[in-house]
Amino acid sequence: LIPDVAALLFLGRLLEPVWGSKEFLRFVLLVNVLTTVCTFIAMVTAYYFTFQGYFLYEPISGFHGVVAGLLVGVKQLMPDHDITIAYILKFRAKWLPSLFVLLTVVLCFCIGHYRLFLPFVVFGTYTSWAYLRFFQPKADGQFKGDPSDDFAFETFFPEALRPVVGTVATILGRLLCGRRADRAAVVDEDELLAAGKPLPGSDPAEASRRRERGARALEERLAKAAEAAAAGAAAAGGSASGGATAAAAAAPTAVATGASLGPSERSASSGNLADKV
Repeated sequence: LIPDVAALLFLGRLLEPVWGSKEFLRFVLLVNVLTTVCTFIAMVTAYYFTFQGYFLYEPISGFHGVVAGLLVGVKQLMPDHDITIAYILKFRAKWLPSLFVLLTVVLCFCIGHYRLFLPFVVFGTYTSWAYLRFFQPKADGQFKGDPSDDFAFETFFPEALRPVVGTVATILGRLLCGRRADRAAVVDEDELLAAGKPLPGSDPAEASRRRERGARALEERLAKAAEAAAAGAAAAGGSASGGATAAAAAAPTAVATGASLGPSERSASSGNLADKV
């Protein structure tokens, strides 16, 4: 209970200022109810397939589904934010929900008691993503959900699995949003601009994510440019030092050559120089 409350307070400080108190409360209540209903249906279904009384009489409860849903909200709002744990493990915030589910699965195999938390975590992750993806109202009141590619369902999985997961996610998306997505896709942008309304996907949260990605890309480009400039300066410095070394080595040779000339040769050289002048 204490870790769940601490996670709610900490994650709530990140999400509530962006969503607003009303939307944050609605999100918590909705995810909690949907997670409970889905877990109940899953346990009853498992009983009818296995006929094991454990699925009906084992008391299960928890707030883990809401915690998983809040992590999905963090993934939506700040996907490129770097998180460091104990100065060793470093990853981006977009992987928080996936790591939470993976950790729960590992604990289910290592510690049997944690298998009671797995349905809450899985259904909490999926129901929260479905709500934020398709149904969360925007500030303008006309559009709903987050259609950006960075928040697609396949982004919860590694790159190797995304082609397969993307096909399944497309089918689920059609089932969830239906014709509403087709109507939203053909919205006339000229009419929206003429009416002074924002275009789809131009909400402040998405704009903030774009600015964050742009700033990160700019920092990476500047770092590469600085490295290239440093490498060029080092190469130029090496060439200059090599030329100076060669000149310094040639100077004693010239002096020695002048010293080895006889008096008549030196006078002849002086005469030739006077004639040229």
